[in-house]
Amino acid sequence: MTRTIPIVAVSPAPTFGESGLKAPPPLALYVHWPWCVRKCPYCDFNSHEAKQPVDEAAYLAALIADLEAALPAIWGRSVISVFIGGGTPSLMSGKTADALLAALRMRVPLLPEAEITLEANPGTLEAGKFAAFRDAGINRLSLGIQSFDDKKLAALGRIHSGSEARRAIDAAQTHFARVNLDLMYALPSQNLREARHDIATAIATGVSHLSAYHLTLEPNTAFHHAPPPLPDDDLAADMQEMVEAELAAADFAHYETSAFAKPGQQCRHNLNYWTFGDYLGLGAGAHSKLSDHAGFRRDARPRHPRDYLADPLTRRWQTIAQEDLPGEFMMNALRLTAGVPQTLFTERTGLPLAAIEKSALEGRRAGLLDTADGYLRPTAQGRRFLNRLLAEFIR
Repeated sequence: MTRTIPIVAVSPAPTFGESGLKAPPPLALYVHWPWCVRKCPYCDFNSHEAKQPVDEAAYLAALIADLEAALPAIWGRSVISVFIGGGTPSLMSGKTADALLAALRMRVPLLPEAEITLEANPGTLEAGKFAAFRDAGINRLSLGIQSFDDKKLAALGRIHSGSEARRAIDAAQTHFARVNLDLMYALPSQNLREARHDIATAIATGVSHLSAYHLTLEPNTAFHHAPPPLPDDDLAADMQEMVEAELAAADFAHYETSAFAKPGQQCRHNLNYWTFGDYLGLGAGAHSKLSDHAGFRRDARPRHPRDYLADPLTRRWQTIAQEDLPGEFMMNALRLTAGVPQTLFTERTGLPLAAIEKSALEGRRAGLLDTADGYLRPTAQGRRFLNRLLAEFIR
C-alpha cells in the first residue's frame, strides 16, 4: 500500500529584498520568430503572415539589442537551453540562424551541452536548410506535422501534404539526433481509426519525442468564429485514451500533459518551464519570467513585428505577488505526470509548504492530487480534470 505523506510546514518564507531565494533557478532562453506563410485557422499564437520578404538583418539586429538590454537582469547566469519558436522559424535562412546563435554565445554563457531547438514546418524546408541549421548549432528539431491525412491537413489550413510531412521527417532524422513531432487529434470530422493511423504513422518514423494535442477552439481564431464539425466529447476522450495507450505500448513515457518521450529524450527546455525555472524571452511578443533576491517578475515585448522592430527595448514589467506564487508554481508543476518533489516548491518560490497545505488537502480529498513519497503529483483523475485541480491553488 502506498503511504500518503502529509505536507508539513517548514521554516517561514524569506522576505524578498532581504534573503530571497537561496539560489536562482535554471535559466532558459526563448527567441520568437513571428512570421509564417499562412495563418492557420486554429492558431492563437503571435504569428503574422509574411506579406513580403522579411528583413532578416533588421530583425536580427533587434533581437541582439533586446538581449543586450536584458543582460543586467541575467548577468553571470548560465543558459541551459534555447528554443526558437514561432510563427515558423524555419523560414529564416541558415545564415541568420548561424548569426543569431553566434550572437547569443558571445553575450551569455551558453552551456556546452545546452539543448537548442528550432521549430519547423514541412513545406518551408529544403535539405540544404536542415544542414545549415545543424551547422549553426541547432541540435533538436520540432516539426509541426499535425496530421498525415491530406484532407485533415487541408481542413486545418496547413500548407503541406502527408507525403511532404514524411519527407521532412526523413530529412530531419538525417541531420538531427533529436526530433519532435507535433500532432493533433479530435480534428474536424476525424474518427477514431483516422486518429489511430496518425499516431501509428508517427511512431513508425522512429522519432524520440511526440507532442499530441487535443484541437481546441481558441478565442480570436477563425475556427472560433466559424467552428468546423468536431468529434463530440466522448469520441475525443476515446481518442485521448487511444493516443496514451498506443504511445505507452511503443515505450513512450507520458511525462507531461501533451508530451511523450523515449527514455532520456524529454524536452529539457519545456521541463524548465514546468519546474518554474526562469526564462528570458526575446522577439516580438516574447515573455520572460525572472527571479532574484528582490522577488519575481514577468515582462512582455510588443506583439506586432512592426512595433517590436520600431523599439525592441520596450518592456511591460509586472511583479508576481507572493500570494499568486502557489498558483503560478502549481499551474506548471502539475502538468508533469510524475509531479515534482515537495521541496521544489520552497526552492523555486521561497514560500513554506504551509502556503499550499490547505489547497493540497482539498486536492487529495477530491482524489485529484497525490502527495506520497514527498512529491506533488496529479492522480490519473487529476490529469483528466487538471483545471479543476489547479483551481484549488489559484487565488
